[in-house]
Amino acid sequence: MSPKDRVRRRLARVPGALALARLAVATWRLCLRYRVTGLASEAGFFALLSLPPLVLGIFGGVGYVGRWLGPDTTGQVSTAIERYAERFLTDASVRQVIVPTVDDVLRNGRIDVISIGFVLSLWSGSRALNVFVDTISIMYGQSGVRGIVRTRALSFTLYLVALVVGVVVMPLVTVGPSVMARLLPARLEFLIGLYWPTVVILTVASLTTLFHVSTPRRSPWKRDIPGAVLTLAIWLLSSFVLRLWLGASVGGTSIYGPLAAPIVVLIWLYFLAIAVLIGAAFNAAARQLWPVQERFSSRARLISWLREESRRRREGAVAGGAVDATGALTGLPGATPMPQAGSPVTPAESPAHAPARSERRRPAHERPLTPMPEPSAPAGADRQLDSDPRNRLLSDRTHGG
Repeated sequence: MSPKDRVRRRLARVPGALALARLAVATWRLCLRYRVTGLASEAGFFALLSLPPLVLGIFGGVGYVGRWLGPDTTGQVSTAIERYAERFLTDASVRQVIVPTVDDVLRNGRIDVISIGFVLSLWSGSRALNVFVDTISIMYGQSGVRGIVRTRALSFTLYLVALVVGVVVMPLVTVGPSVMARLLPARLEFLIGLYWPTVVILTVASLTTLFHVSTPRRSPWKRDIPGAVLTLAIWLLSSFVLRLWLGASVGGTSIYGPLAAPIVVLIWLYFLAIAVLIGAAFNAAARQLWPVQERFSSRARLISWLREESRRRREGAVAGGAVDATGALTGLPGATPMPQAGSPVTPAESPAHAPARSERRRPAHERPLTPMPEPSAPAGADRQLDSDPRNRLLSDRTHGG
């Protein structure tokens, strides 16, 4: 018995262990086949390029949302951003650059920051999401199914949705429990304990929707939930490991100098990208092992339905004027039935009257204004030609081809 058979035999004793092992092996093979590390590097790089204008645009919008939440909420958002920035940047950079800029934007809600950040991040932000959509399609084995223009349009739409959602969600995520404690009455304070589970559920739902929308040929939405859960778990684990590594390296001398902070952010985005791609590979492996009927998007189904209806109408129009099995024209006004084989030919149906029938079938605007008479041959011309044997021989050769 081979080692593989022994492993399968042991796994078969545990319910579900063999299926889980097959799923893990299939996911690993997909990651190796589609170079998950290279695709994650590309996605992380473009995400880093789109990060500054995206953050400025979100901060500019949060300044207007902060007017509704109150000055205390805006101050808490600024403090939370400062605390997070201290994990990646130096104290001098945070105090001299980050904090003054964030305070100015959050308190005043500058429309110029929104406009400039939005315009600058149109290309880079949509490019980053375009890379994610493209790489997710590659992990599902559906590369090239959707065109470049449609992929860019989808990425741009997702970018706009992410921008709007980020403006509304970021203050709530940052200071959510305190805001809920202030807004909810005393008898509903137990809902504060459900805040973070709700955030986790919404995050999983967002990742599931990203997987579902990125693939041209889609499975049911619920089939993408396992990959989203795995992505979130890898996110949390990678962030924890990165935090431990940064905490251990604080106070030491970095060989990268001022580039240390951007490199740390790039590594963090790389981990996020590789988590998304591993989750996509997990869903793709599950789809291979347990196939399900794939469905196209609503737009693709609508276009397919319109094409089918157009084809049916064209076939119906052609069938209305088609020739039936007896050789008669059906569905055309003024059509004359053609004689069947073996039936006697009446004078009205003789070949001499064929031009007249064809003239009747022609539309009125195509008929000649004045019918031209056929030129008549002189009497005895046919008999004179037939009497010449050379003419008869030429006629026989001509008819014989």
